[in-house]
Amino acid sequence: MPVYTYRCENCGIQFERHQSFTDAPLKTCPECRKKALKKVITPTRIIFKGSGFYATDHKSPSGDISSIKKADSKKESAPKESAAVESKPAKSESSE
Repeated sequence: MPVYTYRCENCGIQFERHQSFTDAPLKTCPECRKKALKKVITPTRIIFKGSGFYATDHKSPSGDISSIKKADSKKESAPKESAAVESKPAKSESSE
């Protein structure tokens, strides 16, 4: 469930509330009991867990561009599979 931040325009209190996407936004302040609450737009927090997320994660093991070029040339020299598709005229349906 997402966490929404609210601020009361009357008394100035600010608080966070766990709410479902389908829940209606809060309107009444829990402190002053006036209908002056507004949602505060805050930047989304992103947490990267695990090892990795480095610029070198998807590079070749040696980090050398030439090893990538060699791998690409091997792919190009392999025989290509031809996928010939026969085109047949569409059958026209006649009512008679």
